[in-house]
Amino acid sequence: MPDASSSHLLSTLASTHVVIIGMGLMGASLGYDLRGHCRRVTGVVRRPEAVAETEASGCVDDATLDAAAAVSQADLVILATPVRTILRQIAELGPLMKPGAVLLDMGSAKTEICRALAALPEHVQPVGGHPMCGKETAGLAAAEPGLYAGCTFVLCPLPRTAPAALTLAQELVGFIRARALLLEPARHDHLVAAISHLPYLSASALVAYVMAVANDDPVVWNVAASGFRDSSRVAASDVKMLTDILLTNRLAVLEAIDAFLAQLTTLRAMVAGEEEKMLVERLSAIAQARRSWEIERKSY
Repeated sequence: MPDASSSHLLSTLASTHVVIIGMGLMGASLGYDLRGHCRRVTGVVRRPEAVAETEASGCVDDATLDAAAAVSQADLVILATPVRTILRQIAELGPLMKPGAVLLDMGSAKTEICRALAALPEHVQPVGGHPMCGKETAGLAAAEPGLYAGCTFVLCPLPRTAPAALTLAQELVGFIRARALLLEPARHDHLVAAISHLPYLSASALVAYVMAVANDDPVVWNVAASGFRDSSRVAASDVKMLTDILLTNRLAVLEAIDAFLAQLTTLRAMVAGEEEKMLVERLSAIAQARRSWEIERKSY
């Protein structure tokens, strides 16, 4: 059950001092949406020159290098950094937060992160989070208002999370025009391995294969067009961020790879055996599933 510190929780986003740690694509885009609608939005950066850059961008009210001082004043701390950095920041910065303050992360691997959140001192209110959006480009320059609009924003409250803390997180999600979806951490990790982490690896494997083809015949790059562009887009994503994700969600990713290889092996057998009827039926069912998802996605 929540401890007495939950009574200190603020009830509305408008009266909340938000501190966002990590002013890259996700953190700065969130700052653009929140600034002017919260009591204050502070961004925490790593490089001295990034303080002026971040403030000049307009995504925060102020920026600082001093994470410890910032979180000690915050009502809501949002960790928008790579997964393994989030794990370290939870342990280092969480204990410095004031009673009743909410700590929300935006990492892509929830089992390990929620385990770390559970170890926080009782005076901190933890909520795991993961917005299902982004771009293959990273950094402050890539940030934009409205990035989260229409996306699913997974929330993973812990058993100890006070209702008011979850309400504040849900209010934030609604304000940025995203849709909150409550999931258990393990279920989240299984699902995102299939629809996010595996696609990155499959796109990377595709590009690696074309690189090998190019070693023998460089003209392959000249004939590559929209099909290659669309299916390989995410291979250009931030490598450090994706490496963190893959290694912290390793078991679910390995299961997804094995299942994907089984699907590819099935299709290979149909092609090798010239089983046209079976191949058409299978590919038609797959095409219909993809079209149905696109239609349903637009209706969210």
